[in-house]
Amino acid sequence: MAQTIIGREREINQLEAIVASGKAELVAIYGRRRIGKTFLVKEFFKNKFDFYATGIFEGRKSDQLAAFNDALNQNSKKPIPKAQTWMQAFMQLRDYLSSLKKQRLIVFLDELPWFDTRASQFLKAFEWFWNSWGSTEERLKLIVCGSATTWMTDKFISGKGGLYNRTTERIHLAPFNLHEASLLLKNNGVDWDPGLVLDAYMVFGGVPLYLTMLKKDLSLDANIDNLFFHEGAPLKDEYDFLFRSLFKDSDFYKRVIDAISKKNMGISRQDIAKAAKVSENGILTKALKNLISCDFIRKYNGFGKRERDSLYQLTDLSILFHKRFVEKYNGMDEHHWSNTIDHPSRRTWTGIAFEQVCLLHIPQIKQALGIAGVQTEVCSWRYAGDEYTSGAQIDLLIVRRDKTINLCEMKYADGEYEITSKYAKELRDRKATFRSVTGTRHALHQTMVSPYGIKRNANAYMADQVVTLKHLFAEKI
Repeated sequence: MAQTIIGREREINQLEAIVASGKAELVAIYGRRRIGKTFLVKEFFKNKFDFYATGIFEGRKSDQLAAFNDALNQNSKKPIPKAQTWMQAFMQLRDYLSSLKKQRLIVFLDELPWFDTRASQFLKAFEWFWNSWGSTEERLKLIVCGSATTWMTDKFISGKGGLYNRTTERIHLAPFNLHEASLLLKNNGVDWDPGLVLDAYMVFGGVPLYLTMLKKDLSLDANIDNLFFHEGAPLKDEYDFLFRSLFKDSDFYKRVIDAISKKNMGISRQDIAKAAKVSENGILTKALKNLISCDFIRKYNGFGKRERDSLYQLTDLSILFHKRFVEKYNGMDEHHWSNTIDHPSRRTWTGIAFEQVCLLHIPQIKQALGIAGVQTEVCSWRYAGDEYTSGAQIDLLIVRRDKTINLCEMKYADGEYEITSKYAKELRDRKATFRSVTGTRHALHQTMVSPYGIKRNANAYMADQVVTLKHLFAEKI
């Protein structure tokens, strides 16, 4: 199947402007591993670089320098000896680039954090290269990528050293939405209807590499068995590799993720520290910040809550699937997923995963409600109850500046969702409790989000608005 860039219109526009600019450019592209950073750069430039080198995962300084030297010699007409230090290596790169008689110099350094081995002085040498020569060379377009988002944000983009505020453009590559995921699958010959694409998205999220591994001649269940549960399944150990390649203290980060993943609606910082058995200090603060930067979790406040009451919630669907099923798999059934189609754990998971899909598509939901241009705050609400009033919770509130609140109910179903008389009473009671406890004077709109809408029955009037797959699959707003 022909390679092509799917989506990424905003990023392509940024790259086009960078190439056309008449000044030196230092571009940092970052995002979670497997999200398509390298693919985007290589396809945009059609692999035509004046210099390209990539870091080696867990490679030694000597290995990194050898790879860098090999890249130089592949481009240079004259043999270049291997440098012993990064300062020498960047001097060689400067001299090589200076010798080129070209209108533009396109340089791509991939997996930049992996070059920065312990005590290597890589970053100091890079700073010198850019500050002493690169920033003054108007022809130079220097693009760097990194999956280790923490390194990219803390040391490169926001670091306080010689590169502080030096990047001319920053591109954060986010996971695909449902529309983009559908386009990618179709481009690979996987022409599934929206319901099946949604089911795949709930397993793999919007991670392009995972989606490209789906085979068109297999059912979705068979694909999942092949990728996660067969002997030697390619994604069986992906979770461990993902964290090991992103974070030096991967075990610490996995303990934090484990604590967050067990609370569907979110968990406080204090409870994370307790559940993960870690100190509630700056190290935890940094870990939470880094997990947000990697699009693994989100931070949000409950309705009417203060910043110190913030909750953290798992948003990466592939990690959710791993924690729910892959991590617990005993390796005894290679058709594990296909054989558990009616298991209660799957029904519970689909409800949770669909809620996360909705939270990842708030712009599409707002567009469906006709409020795309209205300023809003997205949050949840939980009430423990008292001796007079039962407890209640609403997983998604869209609080609008026009003094309206959409109380969103997100219900997964493989057909029209039926609002029974019992559920209709729950909705009425929940709305009344919300108004009574919060004291809000906003108009309250009951909004149902379900793949195929709601069944027309005597209780259908309970839904003021209905959002379906058609709306969730809308193009990026």
